[in-house]
Amino acid sequence: MLLPYLKEGRVEAGCDEAGRGCLAGPVVAAAVILPEGFNNELLNDSKQLTERQRDMLRPIIEREALAWAVAMVDNVEIDKINILNASIMAMHLALDQLSSRPDFIIVDGNKFKPYTSPLDAPDAGTEIPHQTIVKGDGKYMSIAAASVLAKTHRDELMSRLDSLHPEYDWKTNKGYPTQAHRDAVAKYGPTELHRLTFGAPKPKPLSKKSKKASKKSFSDQQSTLFPLE
Repeated sequence: MLLPYLKEGRVEAGCDEAGRGCLAGPVVAAAVILPEGFNNELLNDSKQLTERQRDMLRPIIEREALAWAVAMVDNVEIDKINILNASIMAMHLALDQLSSRPDFIIVDGNKFKPYTSPLDAPDAGTEIPHQTIVKGDGKYMSIAAASVLAKTHRDELMSRLDSLHPEYDWKTNKGYPTQAHRDAVAKYGPTELHRLTFGAPKPKPLSKKSKKASKKSFSDQQSTLFPLE
């Protein structure tokens, strides 16, 4: 049974990410502040839920949360700073977008970096305390809710991006390293959306027209799926 908070009497934001182990696409993170008394028997770590269950929970969380936000860091940045730093960056970006400021942050996993309120926040420059919790998405409601939002938003994005490169079947594998996905990379080479730090061969050069079309399509998906709350 999931717990409603780590400590009673404070506003906690739960954070989690999706897409760390993928070959392609961004890492996506969510931050969620749930209201006091929130309860949903279906809510759990997103990995323990079916796709249908996650899709059922997403609108409930987005409607009932006191605040929520989703953010991403793309594959280019992942290759520059590594996937761990990119995951933490995505969580910080999600926290930046929250309409309400938390008193405390709880994070799935065992790695995080101190988070400071952005310049436009009432408490600008203030470090908000946090605690990492191994398997926290299966222990605390707000982290579980964040895991559902991160997963569903990312899956939706990868399904839409599948139309750019259907040979990789992202609508099914969502960018994860299935054998079919690995075989497609070996056969066709990586796309502009693949993470090259996974040891894939260098991408085939794109024509100016293809680059422009791909960049526009990816940008459109980001603005559609990751608007400010």
